[in-house]
Amino acid sequence: MTASYSTLKRAIRPAMLFGLAGILAACASAPEQRYAQPTQSTKAVPAEYQAREDDGKTIPAISPKYLVERNRRQVVPYHGPEAVGTIVVDPYARFLYYITAPGKAERYGVAVGRDGKTFSGDATIKRKQEYPSWTPTQNMIQEDPDLYGPLKDGLPGGLDNPLGARALYLYQGNRDTYYRIHGTMDPSSIGRATSAGCIRLFNQDIIDLFSKVPKGTPVKVRSRAESLEMEGPVVQLHSGYVVSAYNQVAINEDEAAWKAGQIPDQQKVEEEQHQASVAMAQEVGGSGETASSTVDCGYSGTGTCVDTTN
Repeated sequence: MTASYSTLKRAIRPAMLFGLAGILAACASAPEQRYAQPTQSTKAVPAEYQAREDDGKTIPAISPKYLVERNRRQVVPYHGPEAVGTIVVDPYARFLYYITAPGKAERYGVAVGRDGKTFSGDATIKRKQEYPSWTPTQNMIQEDPDLYGPLKDGLPGGLDNPLGARALYLYQGNRDTYYRIHGTMDPSSIGRATSAGCIRLFNQDIIDLFSKVPKGTPVKVRSRAESLEMEGPVVQLHSGYVVSAYNQVAINEDEAAWKAGQIPDQQKVEEEQHQASVAMAQEVGGSGETASSTVDCGYSGTGTCVDTTN
C-alpha cells in the first residue's frame, strides 16, 4: 500500500531514523514539557531561530524551551590553538566552534550520537549539500534489521530527512570519514546524546554555518582528553543535557526532578518508541519513496555505504 505524503511525514520520526538507544533519553528541557514540536514563530523566539522559508520549504521555529544557554548560537572567546577559519567539534561538551578571528569564535550547540564519538582528529570539508538524501549503512541494517531494513533504499532530501536542511561531509585526503555535520528534524535532541548519528545542529544553525564555510574548511574533532583540557569536566543530567561538573545548582535541581518522577524513564520511552518506529519504517518502506541522489551515509561506520559524489 502506498502511504500518503502526510503519512510519510508522520512516520519519519527522529528516533526511527537515528536508532533508539538514546535519542529520547531526555526529550524534555523542562521536566513537565515533552516532545513539543512548534511550527510557528513566536515573540519569545530569538530572530535567528524564528520560522523561515528556505528553498520552498518552511523551517519551523525552535521552541524557547530548547534554547537553553549552551544550545544557542553565540559569539564567545576562544583560546584553542586552531587557526581562524577552522571548525572545532567537541562531542563531549556538545559544542561546535567556528573560529572567526584570533581569540573569537561562533559557538553552536549540537547533538551527538554514540557513533559521532568514534572519530577524532583532523579532517576537511570536501562536500556540501543542501537537503541531502539519506541511506542507512549496512552496519545499521545488520544491527537492527527490523528498523533499518525497510529503509535500505534510503530517503529523499527534505525536512523529514534525518540529515535535515544541510550537510557538511568530512574527508581525510580523498577518504570519506563518514562523519557528517548536519541539520536535524528533531530540535529537542540538540544538546543531548543519541544512539547514532554524527554531529547535528538546529536547522537554522546548520543553514547559517553552511553559508559561511567553503569547501576545504579544516575541521578538528576533539578527543575526550582535549575536551577535558579545553572545556573542563562535564556531567550529563537526567534531562539529557550536559553541564559543568562544578554547576552544583543545576545538578541538584535535575536530581530532584528525577526523584520526583518528572523526567521520563529512558528505558521505557526507548522501548515504546522502537516498537512504534519499526511499524512506521515498514509503512515508509512500502511507500515507494526512496533516496533521489547518490547514497549519503547518515553516521560514522565501517559499512559498505559509499558516497561517490564530488
